[in-house]
Amino acid sequence: MRLFGFLLTGVLFWSTAYAQEYKAVFDCSSSDADYIKSRMWLVGKTMDMIEAKGDKATFVITLHGGCVPMIASSYKDIVVDDEEAESLSVAQMRIKMLAEKRGVRVIACAMSLDANGIDKKEVLPFVSVSPNSFIDTIGYQNKGYALMSFK
Repeated sequence: MRLFGFLLTGVLFWSTAYAQEYKAVFDCSSSDADYIKSRMWLVGKTMDMIEAKGDKATFVITLHGGCVPMIASSYKDIVVDDEEAESLSVAQMRIKMLAEKRGVRVIACAMSLDANGIDKKEVLPFVSVSPNSFIDTIGYQNKGYALMSFK
């Protein structure tokens, strides 16, 4: 019985020691709601595939430009097209799930919020607001995160 415990501990240590960590910062500036919706799905799918191999996915999403309306609690006041509002709704649901259930950090650029007429108080609670998301993106790259751009 002791030998079995020792072997099990060894196998667990070996699998943990050789698990790879995939670190990426996904930088979204697109204003195309359908594209943003598809990319949020792809981030989740990518995490699923990495974790299915027994590896770890550590992801961050930075938002600026036309991508920030997705994280406003009242984005429907910003967009006029019903189809765009529907796509943003799905994208918002997906990014919320990534943040709250998968541990993805979401950072919005304060300058882009201002440019899109979104008050910081309107930003969803799981989103961090940064003075300049470019600085965050560069910082994550300096820490070894791969840059993935959604333009």
